[in-house]
Amino acid sequence: MTWVSATGVVLRDLVPAGLRREWVRCGHCPDRDLYSLFGDRVREHPLRTAVIDDEGSLDYARLDAAVRELAARLAAAGCGSTDIVGVREPAGRAAVVAELAVFALGAVVLPLPPSSGDLLERARVRFVVGNGRVVGESSRATRIVRPNPEAPARILVSSGSESAPKMVAYSHNAFAGGRANYLRAVHGGTEVPRDLVLVSPTSGFGSFGAPVTLCRLGGTLISTRRFEAGAALRLITEHRPTHVFAVPAMWRRMADHPATVDTAGLAAIVSSGDMLPPSTLAACRERFGVEMIDVYGSSDGVNCHTTRPEDGVGVPDPAVCEIRIADGEIHARGPMTPLCHVAAPELDAAYRPAGGWVRTGDNGRFDERGGLHVTGRSKRVVIRGGYTISPAEVERTLGDHPAIREVACVAVPDSELGERLCACVATRNGHSPTLPELAAFLTAQGLAVRKVPEFLVTLPELPLGRTGKTCHRTLADLAARLYRSTS
Repeated sequence: MTWVSATGVVLRDLVPAGLRREWVRCGHCPDRDLYSLFGDRVREHPLRTAVIDDEGSLDYARLDAAVRELAARLAAAGCGSTDIVGVREPAGRAAVVAELAVFALGAVVLPLPPSSGDLLERARVRFVVGNGRVVGESSRATRIVRPNPEAPARILVSSGSESAPKMVAYSHNAFAGGRANYLRAVHGGTEVPRDLVLVSPTSGFGSFGAPVTLCRLGGTLISTRRFEAGAALRLITEHRPTHVFAVPAMWRRMADHPATVDTAGLAAIVSSGDMLPPSTLAACRERFGVEMIDVYGSSDGVNCHTTRPEDGVGVPDPAVCEIRIADGEIHARGPMTPLCHVAAPELDAAYRPAGGWVRTGDNGRFDERGGLHVTGRSKRVVIRGGYTISPAEVERTLGDHPAIREVACVAVPDSELGERLCACVATRNGHSPTLPELAAFLTAQGLAVRKVPEFLVTLPELPLGRTGKTCHRTLADLAARLYRSTS
């Protein structure tokens, strides 16, 4: 199917329609829109706690009342079912209310990270919800209809593995089907999940809260605006979540924190967003006394999980996605596969092979038991505490500095965050800019703070490989040695 926004953004499903129908026929997708599913949960248990955040708690009935009020304000401003709506709210009830209100109108949610760049312009957004207010107004007549379950519901924004963040459109069925199937499997036999989500709801890993925990599973979503290890342990003790979701760097800090924690309510803890170091896995198993579930996934449409990351990243579940290895690269296709990239046909051409498959950019293999092993990344990226940084984006921005002649950015290993970014530069005319000076320049150019290099290596010239290109391996080895000598 093809969906066209009120402002002309075209979203086309790149998965063959026959496959989508087969996933519905098999029961992998409910063939319902997300707000209709949420309405079922409200009727089934109106007084069950839906959201716990820094402000307190809301049951399903009160949450739905807040959702309807905001949806009415959006509709009064002219927002309708063919709009993409930006949501700029912090983690907690405000973000949940905004997301569900957009679903109530049959419109599409675009969660906006703190540094959203030109996402609004690229998605041609007319309305933004932020600080509880609706910004934007249209003179066009509002049209509100219940959407086709295969129509777009939510856009995931990547953390920058490309030169600019990618926007990937997901349907109602992809969330309520494939992503919900993955989360249900993670929950195991837990009938009513209580999910403490410590990662941002704007991330692919944290995106399941409103669409899945609430709309599909009828559980309780627990969140906080800002992660701090001691505070997270207090949330575990006070609110008794059944499952806690965090990236490895967060787990390391929680495992090492001296505060006491009551884990009586925990069924399992869940890690994703980056490679889980064995030392962190061992520390968490000892500290929390429950299974650690390691998830391999991305905003591109792949999820696979295991409780034994020592043996790979798990066995693919056809109710979530099937996985193949093509020329050494992991490709995925299934009930959670997204529709397409938003306003980026060049990315669809590069990463969406025929037949509905998605290229993940990761290399992998299967073992004799059918377990998937990720062996590396075909994309040049740096993953800092679960946040993906494109060195090419930083290089392009830093290359505009008048004192920089050559620049290459590489990863240096880090025991806490996995990797940190180092800028290797050759300067012009004897200039020697400091790291704080370069950081100020990059942020002034609009680069997100989390992408700013944390280390600087200045050389007379950058080393070249046999093909004449900058040798990133040599630079990475040099930066790692210098980092070890100063840490």
